[in-house]
Amino acid sequence: MKVIRTKEEMRRAVRRAQAEDRTVGLVPTMGFFHEGHLELMRRASECDVVVVSLFVNPTQFGEGEDFTDYPRDFDRDCAMAESVGVDYVFAPEPSEMYPEGFTTRVVVEKMSDLMCGAFRPGHFIGVATVVAKLFNIMPADRAYFGQKDAQQLAVIRAMARDLDFDIEIVGVPTVREEDGLAMSSRNTYLEADERAAATVLHRALDRASELAEKGERDPEELRRAVVDTIGAEPLARLEYVNICDNIYLRPTADLKGEILIALAVRIGRARLIDNVILRIE
Repeated sequence: MKVIRTKEEMRRAVRRAQAEDRTVGLVPTMGFFHEGHLELMRRASECDVVVVSLFVNPTQFGEGEDFTDYPRDFDRDCAMAESVGVDYVFAPEPSEMYPEGFTTRVVVEKMSDLMCGAFRPGHFIGVATVVAKLFNIMPADRAYFGQKDAQQLAVIRAMARDLDFDIEIVGVPTVREEDGLAMSSRNTYLEADERAAATVLHRALDRASELAEKGERDPEELRRAVVDTIGAEPLARLEYVNICDNIYLRPTADLKGEILIALAVRIGRARLIDNVILRIE
């Protein structure tokens, strides 16, 4: 495995692979890997060459957010990536990605201001901008993103579609702990009692899913089940729960087709997100 620090060297490596008719899989990350990241890398191994970007992107953090405190362990991350067969780690400095005079932003309208975007203004502008840059630096055949970040996945799919990036966006199912908590680098912020409380996200989504499986078709009933379950956990503060379609993230009054139930909850220092997709005939 090779670590690359500059955009030009990364471009050359991808161009060499493509000149040899080898497919390239890209896994964009902010590092501090866990099993969820490794699953993305394993999925990407269906391509001939696997590239992982490791970059804590400053433009997707708002004022007062955890950019400085975001967990980092570069050597550990590289060892984990190498253990699952990654070929390249692209780990640029912020000045390499955003040189002096950088002024361009990518905005995916409407979808970026909902859900997490309403609580983290500008977050998805930072996400869309850095991913667009990665797609230009590494014009991969496929790019892999976790379903846990459902809104991010939808925004990136829309951006790739609208800007004609010739890259297949692959969503990979959420990887969970044994008790159902979705794996996240921010889980490290949780104290022991908070970690136990955090399972309420998965339990709330499970409750809504059970109701839908039993025939409930009123989204407000599913929303109420989620709100009540979260509300029963004293350490949890619900930010939002959205029930919408899984393409444009539009709220739905009619439960049919592919429905996304997504939520964000604060527990202690951690802001946790999770979701479930319902496929309703």
